[in-house]
Amino acid sequence: MALPNINPSFERVAPAIVAQAARFQPAILADVAGRRGALHGRIRALRPNMKVAGTAFTVEVRPGDNLMIHAALALAQPGDVLVIDGKGDQTSALMGTIMMNAARQRGLAGVVIDGAVRDSLELEEMGFPVFSVGTNPNGPTKEVGGRLGHPVCVGGVTVYPGDYVCGDADGVVVVERDKIESLLAAAEHKEAAEAKRIAQIQEGNTQAPWLLASLVTAGVLKQGETL
Repeated sequence: MALPNINPSFERVAPAIVAQAARFQPAILADVAGRRGALHGRIRALRPNMKVAGTAFTVEVRPGDNLMIHAALALAQPGDVLVIDGKGDQTSALMGTIMMNAARQRGLAGVVIDGAVRDSLELEEMGFPVFSVGTNPNGPTKEVGGRLGHPVCVGGVTVYPGDYVCGDADGVVVVERDKIESLLAAAEHKEAAEAKRIAQIQEGNTQAPWLLASLVTAGVLKQGETL
């Protein structure tokens, strides 16, 4: 029987591609993806050392209600990241230690939630990657329907089920499922170029090579002028 609000079967980024992409910082991937895909900065790692990489299992809930997150925990696959549209609500927590333990036990890679969580000290001890807009000790209701496996808007970014999701202390980046593999070579080149530039800076060459030309283009300097 088809369930229009629940779509558990969708194509995901292949595990081998996830493993390759996970080598790169979210900032690198955002840059090579055209400086897009980064969720709003309100969604941050619960602790700075938390990192996540995996495939999006999308969840839409009503503010303050986590019924559909419980359903998602029953359907998500190992390696999935729950990406939850909680409408940015911070009046109650949508997940805590019990649900996070269930997520880890099922092999999920982490949780990204546009909403609040609780039991933060216990979650820190668990070391399970959690990204949220903050914490609140209030518990949620479990009464209102929502959707699973459909596109959601989280932190201002449209996330489709199966997209690649990664996060670290800088925040969370989402890359389209059919695009991530094509960005890996560019990410590797970007990472190498940045390492080379840092080495040059450490040798004393601190001025950006593009700076003068950009200042001329912006009208700050005339052609031939220097700083």
